[in-house]
Amino acid sequence: MNTSDLPGSAPEKRLARKPRVIVTRRLGPAVEDRMSALFDARTNASDMPLTREQLVEAMQQCDVLVPTVTDRIDGDMLAEAGEDLGLIANFGAGTEHIDLKAAAAQKIMVTNTPGVFTDDTADLTMAGIIGVPRRVREGVELVRSGEWSGWAPTALLGRKLGGKTLGIVGMGRIGQAVAHRARAFGLQIVYHNRKRLPEAVERMFGATYIGNLDELVALADILTLHCPAGPDNHHMIDARRIGLMKEEASLINTARGDLVDQEALIAALESGKLAGAGLDVYPDEPNVDERLIRHPNVMTLPHIGSATREGREDSGMKVIANIRMWADGHRPSDQVLSGLA
Repeated sequence: MNTSDLPGSAPEKRLARKPRVIVTRRLGPAVEDRMSALFDARTNASDMPLTREQLVEAMQQCDVLVPTVTDRIDGDMLAEAGEDLGLIANFGAGTEHIDLKAAAAQKIMVTNTPGVFTDDTADLTMAGIIGVPRRVREGVELVRSGEWSGWAPTALLGRKLGGKTLGIVGMGRIGQAVAHRARAFGLQIVYHNRKRLPEAVERMFGATYIGNLDELVALADILTLHCPAGPDNHHMIDARRIGLMKEEASLINTARGDLVDQEALIAALESGKLAGAGLDVYPDEPNVDERLIRHPNVMTLPHIGSATREGREDSGMKVIANIRMWADGHRPSDQVLSGLA
């Protein structure tokens, strides 16, 4: 197949001018300085999410748009894009906020930055895997309140990790990085994935494949989610599946908020069915349900799974590399093709 026939192809030849690039959020001095040196770049000085109208206006004025997960770009918006818009160079790996099929139909290429945040997100996931069974949030708040009366044999008893079963839903880069870390804590690893991993990879992680998600949910003492959002995964952890979970199990979600039916989760927490939850994502960010905030054993974090200086800078530099390859008439290695029919 001639690659120039693919939707979202790279320019037929190198651009004769610097690409006009609009970045929807602040990306840090190192990344922004490099962009300014290479491109005709404009950043969002306020660092507030752009409105729908502002996003459309940006797409009418640039060759390259650099959005983030907070920017929802649908087909109607893409239909209003300017004729010069040829690349959406997403900052981050997830692209469910972009209508990929509509972008392909408009011959707008989409790239992302896969693999950059794998270790960062896995590290934060482990904070929940450790912190929720050990009731870390309750302990921190007890000390800060000034009400801690000292050590006692029965105070703030949690659950040990060694020997417990960790269920991983989604065994891609991040899921595997979590498995690698969790094994060192003596956790038994079971996983569910669209495709089973090679036997050699399973042996490396000491992981057992469970083909039926219901069965995995029922086995896990701690359930952690590492799969993309989308119609097929919306509320994959719903009231029925939460009902299958062990009494006093824990749920960790550092992936996407709409993977979990939040009302069902809150009901299970308030009834004591689940011991706690570690959440870094929510269905209506930045709004977090007050019932989650009030619950003593829910770690509510502000979507910081990828929030390391090193990771964010690496992601920005990957965006720059994708733009340069596209502007030079080449096909970036990080082109997202999953939206093609």
